[in-house]
Amino acid sequence: MACDDIAYDDRRLLCGAETVSAAQSDAEGFGPLTPAMFHVLLALAGEDLHGYAILKEVELRTGGKVRLSTGTLYGIIKRLLNDGLIAELRSRPTESEDDERRRYYRMTPQGRQVASAEAERMDEIVSIARSRNLLKKTRMA
Repeated sequence: MACDDIAYDDRRLLCGAETVSAAQSDAEGFGPLTPAMFHVLLALAGEDLHGYAILKEVELRTGGKVRLSTGTLYGIIKRLLNDGLIAELRSRPTESEDDERRRYYRMTPQGRQVASAEAERMDEIVSIARSRNLLKKTRMA
């Protein structure tokens, strides 16, 4: 990831494995994410996407069970940007593959840490549910 590919305001994004800022270095400080926020981070964990592509990725990955409205999505994007969990990209695809109205987003290293912490938290809950015989089979993604 090239640092100049990412737009940011007063936050300093560092290259490599370093995170956004010392104040936001603790992934646990973000607490449980809403399911919709987690779905957006999951969509961006695979690749950089624009808003409509995020909507479609969430819908595809959930088999249509989760459909985010554009209002919900852009509210989440605004919060994730403010929290430093995603960043808007400055670079764009070639003109033939792009629409100038689209904004592209990438998960930051801090966003990856927060999403990973959330996945671990959910895994612990599912493990407890299995131990109580609430889930019978292990499902593959």
